[in-house]
Amino acid sequence: MAAAARGSAGGGPDDVLVRVCDLAGRPRGTGFLADGDGTMLTSHEAVDGLARLVLHAPGGQLCLVEAAAITALPEQGLALVATEGLSVPPQALAPAGPAHPERRIRVRLPQRTEGSVLGTATVTYTATDRFHLLEDVYELALDGTDLSRVPPQASGTPVVDAMTGAVLGVVATALHAGHRAAGFALPLRPAGAPRALADLLARNAATVPGYGPHLNLAGALQLAATSVGTASGPAEWREPVARPDVSGALRDFLTAGGEGAPLVLGLVGEPGTGRSTELARLAADRTRGALPAPTVWLRGAELRPADGGIKDAVERSLRTAARIVGAATTSEPLHASPDAVADLARAAGRPLLIVLDAPEEMPPVLAHALADWTAGTASWLRAGAARLVVACRPEFWDQAGRLLPAALLHGRPAPAPHDDGGQPLPPCVPVGDLDTAQAAAARERYGVPDGVLGSTDEAHPLTLRLLSEVRAAVPGGADGTPSRGEVFAAHLDLVCLRIAVRLAAAAEPPVRGTGVRRLAARVAGQVHEAARRCLGPGQGELDREAFEELFPWRTGWASAVLTEGLLVPAGAGYRFAHEEAADWLQAAHLDLDAALHALVHRWFAAPAAGSADAPVRLPSRPAARAGQPPPVPPAPAVARPSGPRSLPVPRHRAGPVVQALLMAPPGILTGHLADLVQALDHRTPPPTRCTPRKAPALPPPSADLDADTVPNPRTRRAFRAEATRPLDPDDGGWPDGVSVAGRPALPGPAERRGDALWWAAHLLREVLLRLPDATVCREVLRDLAARTAVRAVERGGFTAEGMSGLGDFGPRFWRRVRLPLAERLELLRLLLPADGPPGVPDRQDRFLTGVAELLCARPAEVLPGVCGWFDDDRPLQAPPGLDGLRLTVASAAQALLHTHRRLAVDDLTEALVAAAHPGADELLAALAEDEPSAVCRAVDRWAHDPRPARHVAAAAYGPRAALHVRSDADRELLRYAALVILARPGDCSLHGAALGMLVRDPATRGRHLPAALDRFSAGDPRLPAGALAVALTSHPEPVLAAFQARLRSAEDGAAELLAEMAAVTDPALARRTAALVQDHLRHRPAGAAGVARFLDLRLEQGPGVRAVVLPLTSALLRDNPPEVRGALAAVLAAPGSHLSRPLRQELLDAALETERDPDVLDALLTAAADGAGRRPPPLTHDLVRRLALLLGRTPEGTARFDRRIVELAATTPDFSRLLLGWLTDTAIWDPLLGPSARRRLSRTPG
Repeated sequence: MAAAARGSAGGGPDDVLVRVCDLAGRPRGTGFLADGDGTMLTSHEAVDGLARLVLHAPGGQLCLVEAAAITALPEQGLALVATEGLSVPPQALAPAGPAHPERRIRVRLPQRTEGSVLGTATVTYTATDRFHLLEDVYELALDGTDLSRVPPQASGTPVVDAMTGAVLGVVATALHAGHRAAGFALPLRPAGAPRALADLLARNAATVPGYGPHLNLAGALQLAATSVGTASGPAEWREPVARPDVSGALRDFLTAGGEGAPLVLGLVGEPGTGRSTELARLAADRTRGALPAPTVWLRGAELRPADGGIKDAVERSLRTAARIVGAATTSEPLHASPDAVADLARAAGRPLLIVLDAPEEMPPVLAHALADWTAGTASWLRAGAARLVVACRPEFWDQAGRLLPAALLHGRPAPAPHDDGGQPLPPCVPVGDLDTAQAAAARERYGVPDGVLGSTDEAHPLTLRLLSEVRAAVPGGADGTPSRGEVFAAHLDLVCLRIAVRLAAAAEPPVRGTGVRRLAARVAGQVHEAARRCLGPGQGELDREAFEELFPWRTGWASAVLTEGLLVPAGAGYRFAHEEAADWLQAAHLDLDAALHALVHRWFAAPAAGSADAPVRLPSRPAARAGQPPPVPPAPAVARPSGPRSLPVPRHRAGPVVQALLMAPPGILTGHLADLVQALDHRTPPPTRCTPRKAPALPPPSADLDADTVPNPRTRRAFRAEATRPLDPDDGGWPDGVSVAGRPALPGPAERRGDALWWAAHLLREVLLRLPDATVCREVLRDLAARTAVRAVERGGFTAEGMSGLGDFGPRFWRRVRLPLAERLELLRLLLPADGPPGVPDRQDRFLTGVAELLCARPAEVLPGVCGWFDDDRPLQAPPGLDGLRLTVASAAQALLHTHRRLAVDDLTEALVAAAHPGADELLAALAEDEPSAVCRAVDRWAHDPRPARHVAAAAYGPRAALHVRSDADRELLRYAALVILARPGDCSLHGAALGMLVRDPATRGRHLPAALDRFSAGDPRLPAGALAVALTSHPEPVLAAFQARLRSAEDGAAELLAEMAAVTDPALARRTAALVQDHLRHRPAGAAGVARFLDLRLEQGPGVRAVVLPLTSALLRDNPPEVRGALAAVLAAPGSHLSRPLRQELLDAALETERDPDVLDALLTAAADGAGRRPPPLTHDLVRRLALLLGRTPEGTARFDRRIVELAATTPDFSRLLLGWLTDTAIWDPLLGPSARRRLSRTPG
C-alpha cells in the first residue's frame, strides 16, 4: 500500500508495471494491478484481438491468461484482466482529476517522462471490430516527446498525478482527434462506468490507500489506524475479560442510523474501571473487522488551548499519521482534512469515530472554555455525521455532558458511581467494577485466587491486573488480604525494582545484589518526587523539563522509566500510566490543610486585612532535602489584594485530595470532614475577598498556557514582575469576569464560591463512601444528617436543587455508606423529617424508603431499632389538604412496621413487647386484629417466659387476640397460655384476663365460668364484660345475674357493660338485656349516658331491633325524670346512619307527641344543631320548627328558644348557615323568633 503513495510507473520503480504480450512474445502493452484480488487494468488496444495473453511481471513472474479472464470495455477504451499468482502491489486510482496545481503528471514511456494534462477532448478509438467515440479523454502535453514516437508497450501505461501518486488514467495510442496532440489518456471515472469497472473502482478505493486531494476510504482507514496504533498506548499484558453490557452499548451507538441518531457517547467511570481498555477493544474491533471503519484515537493531553472543537485535534492527529505514512515513501506526506475523512466514511456507510480518552488532560484554559469547545464539537459532528466516544471521569462528564445538546447524547441519565440522590449524570454508558461472573473470569485469567482481595476490590479491574503482575513476579508472596493501596504500593515497588535492574544491567561495571536494591530505592525516591511535582499543574502532568531533571536521558533513566511503563508521554509532558494509582501516589505528598483551604474554606471566610488572593492549586508539601537550611519565608505583599490570577483547579483533580483524606489519621480526618459539613451549610454568604475595580492584565497570547492551571516554574518566572507590581488605579487591567482576545473569562467570586460548594460536597461524599468503616465519622454523619433534615424541612422536602451542597446527600448516599446497621438506622431516623409530603411527584426516592429496604433485607436486625423510634415526636411533612393530620417519626415507624409486618411477624411482636411503649402497644393491638395467629404464638411464648413483664403482656394481648382467632390451633395456644398464668400464684392479678380467655374458649368455658363470674362481680378490671357476653348463649342465667349485680353495684364499668349488652342480637336475650337496662336506670339514674350509648348502638343495628327498642324507649321516656329523658331524647334526634334513621324518626315523633319539659326540648334542640351537617336539611328544619312551636307555648319557653338558638348558631357553623337560609322565609320564622334574636343572628357569620 505504500507503493500507492509513491505513485506507479511515473512515481517509483518498475515493480508495479506488468507487460502484456501475445503468445509469440510480441509486446502489446502495459498494465497494472488495481486491487488485491489481482485485477489488472490496461487499455483495450493492448488486448484487442488476442484470445490468450502472456503477462510478464517484475521479478520474472509469468502469467498465462485465457480469454474468459479478460473483460473488454471498448466503450471506455479499457480492459480488465483477472490474473493469478502475481506478487505486484496494486495502485491507487484517483477519484477525481489532477490534483497538482499545474496539473502535472508522470508517465513511463518506457523512460520516465513528465508532462501535464491540458484538458479533455472527444476522440475516436479504432478497435478491430468498429470505431468507438470516447468523450472527456485527457489530452496530454509531454515534455520532449509525444505518443506517436513511443513503442507499442506504452499502451496501457498508468498516468500518475505528480502530487498524489494516484493513477489518473491509462495511456492509449490508438486514439485520434480532430487536431494534433501529444497524446491521450483514458480517464477512470465511476460515473456511468460499466458494472465491472465500477466494482473495481469501489474495491480500489476501499483497499488501496490514496492520500491528499485523492484521499479514498482506504487512505482514511490507513491514517486513522496509524493514529490508533500510536496513541492508544501499550496493550494489556493479558487479554481482558469481555464486558457485554459495555460492548453492546457501544455497538448500539455505532449502528444507530437515521436523521436523529446520537453522535456522542460518554463512557463514564472512575479511574481503574477499564474505560481505556474498552476503548482499545472498540478501536481494534473497528480496525480489524470485515468492513474496517475509520477510528481516530485522541487523548485529552493532545488538545490545545486554542482548539475550537474536536475537529482541530483530529486534524493534528491525521497530520501526524500522514507524516508516519509518508516516512516510508519518497514523496512528501499529504495530510487529510477531517472533513474529507468524515465525508468518505459517511459515503461508505462506516461513520468516522473519534475516541477521546481522558479528556480531563486538556489544558486548563481549554477546560475553562469547555462550553465553546463542546459547541464547536457538536457543530462539526452534526456536519460530518461523525461519532464521538468520550471516556472520562464522572466529574468531567457532569460538566461536558450538560454542555452538549441532549439530542446528540446516547444512553440514559445515569447515577454517578457513588450516586447519592443528587442530579443524575447526563445520558451516558456507566462503567464500574466487573459483575460477579466477569470478576470471577478475570481472577481466573489473571491468576488471582478467590478471597485474596476484599469485597470492595475483588471486582476492580486495575487492582486485579496490578496484583496479578505482583504475584507473577513474586510467586510465594505474603498471605493475607491486601487493600487497594497496598496493591498499588507493591506494584510501585515492583516497577521501581524492574527499572533498577535495567539501569544496573546498563551500568559499567554492572551493579548486582545490594546495589540493585539501593538503586531501586533511588528510583522510588525520584518517582515520589515526580508525583509531588505533578500536584503543581492543574491537570496532574509532569512537564518535560521536570521529567528530564528527574530521569535524565543521558544516564538511561528516562528510557528505563518509559520502557517499564511507569510514566507515558502525554501531550507536551508525561503522566503516570495508571490514573488511579497516580492519585494514590500524589496524595502522599499533598499538603491537605492548604489544599482544603484553597479549594473550600477560603471562599467562606473573611480575608485577613491586606492579604492577597493566593493562586488556586493543589499544594504539595516541601520536598525533604537533608543538609539544607530552612526555606526563607516570603516577603510581605507590596500590592493590595487583587483578583484571582489563575483558573480554578479542575474538578476531576479531586482524586489526590480524596486519597489524602483517606490516608489521614482518624482524628485529623474527622476534623476536616466536620469543617466540610459546616462549609456546606454556610447560609450567609460572607465577603469572600477584597476585589479591586481593576485586576492585573491577563498574560499575553504568546504566554505558555498549555498546561498551567496554576503557576509552575516556567510561568512563575515570567509573571513574577507583574504579580508583585503595585496596582495603578488608572492601569488598564481587565475586570473580573471579562474575556479578552478570545481567552476564557476568569471566574468571579460567586462562581468560585459555587465551585467551593461542589468541592466540599464531593470530597465529603467520596471520602465517606470509600471508608471501609465510617463509624469513626459517626459525629460527622450525625451533624450532616441533622443539617440536611433542617434544610429539607425549610424547602418542603429533600431535593437535589436549592439545598446548597447538602442536596448531594440523598437517600442513596445513606444506604451506601459503610456503617453498622444500628448506626445507619439512627441516621435515617434523623433524616426522616427531610422527606417531602407523601404522593408528591418526582420524589420517589425517600429516606423512609431506605428504611423499608433495610427492613425487607434484614428484618430481624432492623425491627428492634425501628421500635425504638416511638419516642421521636418530630413532625413529618403532611400531604396537601391534610393540615390537621399530624404525622411524626413515631407514627411513620408504626405505619412502616405494620405495612411490612409479615416479613418477620414473630420478631416484630418480640420487638414491640420489648419496646414497652404506648406506640408499641397500639401496634400490638392492631396486630391482634390483623395477625391473630402471630399474637397467639407470642402470647404463648410470653406466658411461658420467666420474666414477669412478659406475663403481663400475655394477659394484656391474649384477650385481644381471642376476639379474632380463626382456628383451633390459635385457641389451643391461648388456652395453654391462660392455664399457665392461672397456675402461677404470683400472677393472681392476671387471673382475670386468663379466665376471660378460657371463657371465650368453648372447650373450657363450662369449667371456668363460675370463677370468672365471681371475679367479674368483684370488679376485676382485667376481666371485660365481653369475655362473659360470649357465654350468654350457653349459660344465660348466671351471666345475666352477674351483669345485673354489676350494674346495680358499681358505676365504674357500667358503660362498658351496657355497650357489650347492646351487641346481643338474639331476640329473647335482647329483651332480657332491655329489662336489665330499665333496672339499671331505676337504681342508678346517673347512668343515663351509658344507657343513651346502649340505645344508640341498638338503633344502628337496623329496623330488625324495633320490636325490642320501641317498648324499651317508650318505657324509658315515660318512667324517668327529665334529666334522663333529655339524654335519651338526644339519641333520637341524632342523625344516625341510613339504617337507624327511620326508626329514630319514628321514636322521635312519638316522644314529641308527649314531651313538654323545656329541659328535654332544649336537649333535642342541641342535638338537632349538632347533627345539622350530617342530617338532611329538611329534617333539621322540620325538627327545629316543631321544637320552636313546643317551646313557644309559654313566654319562658319562647325566650329560652331565642337565647338557645343564637348560642347554637354561634358555636355550630353548619347549623348557622342553615338557619340564616331559613330566616329568609319570614312567613314561617317571624312568628317563631323574636326581633332581638333575628338581629343577633343577622350578625352571626354564615
